[in-house]
Amino acid sequence: MNDKTSKLIVTSVALSMIGAACGGSDGDEGAASGAADCAVGETDGDLALYNWAEYIAPEQIEEFETEFGVSVTQDVYDSNEAMQPIVAAGSSGYDLIVPSDYMVGIMKDGGFIQPLNKDLIPNLANISDDFSGLNFDEAGDYSVPYQWGFTGLAVDLEVVGTDFPRSWDLVFGDAADEYAGKITLLNDPRETLGAALKSLGYSLNSTDEAELAEAQEVLAGSVDNLLAFNTDSSDELLTSGESAIAQVYSGGAITQFLGTDDPSRYTFFVPEEGGTRWIDNMAIPFDAPNPCTAHAFINFLLDGQNGADLSNYTYYGTPNAESVALLDDELNEFLTSPDLLAGGLDSVETIVDTGDFELNYSDAFTEAKG
Repeated sequence: MNDKTSKLIVTSVALSMIGAACGGSDGDEGAASGAADCAVGETDGDLALYNWAEYIAPEQIEEFETEFGVSVTQDVYDSNEAMQPIVAAGSSGYDLIVPSDYMVGIMKDGGFIQPLNKDLIPNLANISDDFSGLNFDEAGDYSVPYQWGFTGLAVDLEVVGTDFPRSWDLVFGDAADEYAGKITLLNDPRETLGAALKSLGYSLNSTDEAELAEAQEVLAGSVDNLLAFNTDSSDELLTSGESAIAQVYSGGAITQFLGTDDPSRYTFFVPEEGGTRWIDNMAIPFDAPNPCTAHAFINFLLDGQNGADLSNYTYYGTPNAESVALLDDELNEFLTSPDLLAGGLDSVETIVDTGDFELNYSDAFTEAKG
């Protein structure tokens, strides 16, 4: 596959995938014009970033610091549910957060993130049209797409071999018994219970109490085979040999593989029953101390080259139309691999806000873990 063709296919895959996650575009009537009152590129202090682990290159942060004359501090979280109450409580001190799709909706409706001043983000013009009208923030008044990717399984082929089911049975079924103590699952209620739901043939957004109870039982039954519930270093545990099968995020897995002596020893796929496709987003907490700096950082990352640099570091897809042609060939090849989605595009879902039922997921996850 030549480079040009690969890049075109990446765009096509992104558009097809994200299109299924989009809703209508009637606008968000409650959104204001924006909270930050400053000029484009103006800063009002240092930036406090609250992000997922290893989700931006230190060098890219340093570039922003140099260009804008500010310092950036970064704390990390391992799930949306860990981040949300800290921000919602107020006085978190954070200027910018990176919530996933469904969590944007929860935080927007709860008043925990502030409307954006789009005049301060001229590089919004670089966002692909296929990332507009997203069902969790239809008018894009509160969030800006950051990266997209999949959640699935990573496997050490030297341990597991190549003749194994591309199925959640590897962690939830009889096949898992052979790898007891060598399996990790994400420490994330919606992702991990979602995987259990998919293994049963249900939607990962189910609000059926009986279906969730079945998923809880499946997850609880897997606990004795687990090394750990781990989000931050699950890919590292795999390549260090401590685990052999790991529920992971796509880009984190591939970047970890590429850092080993033999990347071909490992593989990542979304099981045939399906899994999660997601969009992470940049948003500004309602009481951010330095919202002008936060807007400047968002605009900085939406530059075409900066957007490509971000994806070439994380190995996740970019929502930036100006960045697609600048992606590394290896990233293009991964995103377009026919082995990536074992059950095809129709098998993957975007996690959505289930409203009051979210508490059921949190409780079921806690009980399943024991």
